[in-house]
Amino acid sequence: MGHALIVEDDADSAKMMAALVGAHGFSAATARSLQDARRQMAMQQPDVVLLDLMLPDGNGMALLDEQDLIGNSEVVLVTGHASLETSIQALRYGATDYLIKPVSAKHLQSILSRVTRPSVLRAEVDHLLDDLRQSSCFGHLVGTSEPMRRVYEQIARVAGTSVTVLLAGESGTGKELVARTVHDLSRRRSRPFLAVNCGAISPNLIESEIFGHERGSFTGAERQHLGFFERAHGGTLFLDEVTEMSPALQVKLLRVLESGTFMRVGSTTPQETDVRVVAATNRDPDEAVSSGALRRDLFYRLNVFPIDMPPLRERQEDLPLLVQHFLQEMGQREGALKHATPAALQRLAQYRWPGNVRELRNALQRAYVMTTGDEITDQWLPRDVLVEPAAAASRREMLEVQVGTPLAEVEKRVILATLEHFGHQKERTAAALGVSLKTLYNRLKEYGL
Repeated sequence: MGHALIVEDDADSAKMMAALVGAHGFSAATARSLQDARRQMAMQQPDVVLLDLMLPDGNGMALLDEQDLIGNSEVVLVTGHASLETSIQALRYGATDYLIKPVSAKHLQSILSRVTRPSVLRAEVDHLLDDLRQSSCFGHLVGTSEPMRRVYEQIARVAGTSVTVLLAGESGTGKELVARTVHDLSRRRSRPFLAVNCGAISPNLIESEIFGHERGSFTGAERQHLGFFERAHGGTLFLDEVTEMSPALQVKLLRVLESGTFMRVGSTTPQETDVRVVAATNRDPDEAVSSGALRRDLFYRLNVFPIDMPPLRERQEDLPLLVQHFLQEMGQREGALKHATPAALQRLAQYRWPGNVRELRNALQRAYVMTTGDEITDQWLPRDVLVEPAAAASRREMLEVQVGTPLAEVEKRVILATLEHFGHQKERTAAALGVSLKTLYNRLKEYGL
């Protein structure tokens, strides 16, 4: 049985929360002031502290500075309203989540169901750091370069909290793997992790897929459908290519992030959800805001904890580790281990990899299949891939656009010209444009191609 300490000066609120906590199998103690809270924690270390900010003898945040008392307790702030400032404040002071008054029984139940002492989470991070030294892996990620170590440090810092994370980086840099690692190190790891590529779902269906719909809400809706927010309840929802959402849908996403509620398509009944959102974009977030692809207010709400993913060309020292990792995976799956020769590694290192780690994996997969022995040489590594950057870039065609051309037309002309330049190789076209392959296919479908 876990033990909860409720630090709340309002007797009725404290009594109500104590009853809710007790109904979920926790013993509960209450404190009406900071002094009383210190006394209670000295007598019994709580597993979780529900901490009101406004107390008669000071601000509740003062307790978070007393690590000898509260350092091994999960802290949940209790506040009168949800805001971006609350999220940032919770992260800065080490709180893992926050509750909004009046306290939702469903939200409190979700928090209690995943109570984990900070020392347990710290031990898991330490274990991953040991793995990094031994196997060059950190969770789902591979690499020991300085740029990746900065990413690992940020993951370790944010995973134990509930704040929203925004991942920015080129296509193929491993943003979903970061999201999965954040989930696996969080208190939500026993709950679902769902990944949604917002650019791969038809604009006509994406709202229904994310928020769900009621039976009969539109033609073809023959039964009720639960969206990703409901299916991910208690867990983590990864929204990839979030800038591909329409402005109208971005407004609804903002509402969920701020209020924790949404409505299914065709319904007027609000649904509560407790989901940690990790969003990602392969565009520069500031440019996406300036161009109107991302609402400024949604950007501020998503950008509570930004993580920038380095492209593969900025972590070249990780290339041999990635090659070894992918070939080991392929060998275990296919039943025949193969390795890259020094000549193959040298040729791979000559390329800038616009498609990043994803493109590297695909190139190795082809070479693995075509190699009959156990040594992968440079024979089956694509020649055009290896020749590209400096020399080829100077030979690329130029595209002239008249001032005043609609942006949709500019985008179409750039996509088609790039596709033509790369000989209709869609994967290389998508990599050069900085979009996912699914997004490219969607655009070509719109153009009737």
